[in-house]
Amino acid sequence: MKNKTLLDLNLSLRAVTWADVHAVAKLIYDVCEADGDTTMAATPEELEHEWHSAKFNPETDSYVIQASDGQLAAYAEVFNSQGFAYFNADIYVHPAFKGQGIFPALLARVDERAREEMKLAEPDLRVFIRSSMDGKDEEARLAHEKDGYVPVRFNWRMEINLPEAPSVPEFPAGIELRPFDKEAHAHLIWEAENEAFSEHWGSHASTIEEWSHRKLDKPEFDPTLWLIAWDGEKIAGFSQNRYRMGIGWVGTLGVRKPWRKHGLGMALLKHSFADFYQRGMKTVGLGVDAANSTGATRLYEKAGMHIVSEFITYDKELRPGQSLEE
Repeated sequence: MKNKTLLDLNLSLRAVTWADVHAVAKLIYDVCEADGDTTMAATPEELEHEWHSAKFNPETDSYVIQASDGQLAAYAEVFNSQGFAYFNADIYVHPAFKGQGIFPALLARVDERAREEMKLAEPDLRVFIRSSMDGKDEEARLAHEKDGYVPVRFNWRMEINLPEAPSVPEFPAGIELRPFDKEAHAHLIWEAENEAFSEHWGSHASTIEEWSHRKLDKPEFDPTLWLIAWDGEKIAGFSQNRYRMGIGWVGTLGVRKPWRKHGLGMALLKHSFADFYQRGMKTVGLGVDAANSTGATRLYEKAGMHIVSEFITYDKELRPGQSLEE
């Protein structure tokens, strides 16, 4: 893509190069810091890992707006999440460059890229772009809504501070924790996660390759942080924990249907808190769909967690048709 001048000669839009990874990570951190929640940022190593995802090519699917002095003013990415019919987008505008029409310009480029890719989708599928933003960002909200996006969901970033060692409940009868063995258990955990989240809004089954890249190949992956609850030879539930931007993070907590409503979710959560506390980490966070159908938000609040940030998810329909969820 050729450089494209925007607004004035001081700002230009171009495709990302691999050499941009540190500058983009710094930009994202600055945006999250201005929003009051740096937990949602990423290290350069984490960002580079994300850029290596099978369905994403940073040189064709992401863009920066750069000032004449070389500073990055904004970053946007859009990638085929499923079937060239469901596209995920993220846009970050540096606080020093707010109010200059950058957000609408990047939404337009995201739209253009998605329309290029949707030609590969099955002709009967509904095609849409999904984009999330910090709930406090009024400029982003107005830009989304002016461009035809509609709010479809709210997500919370929740947190707990642990001034002392948390109490831990007993696991339900017959349930025990066993150390995670990557070679022996990865395929089983992948299947259990796909099953546990099959009815969650916006969820779709991942391949073992996609799941492994997203979970096991992360730079910060630590198998000793994963809690796997077993009932005999069957996985009943799991809490896939890690460190994220200086705090403990409950990445994915799930309980399979036959084992729900027996206290297993709370036990996994509380044991996760205790594990982080024993390692010297006294702040633990997670992200959750505010309208979660399994009652996860109530579980987290009951465990003592509180809302730190709210994010709005917007959809823009590019073509009507059969939903991928149907």
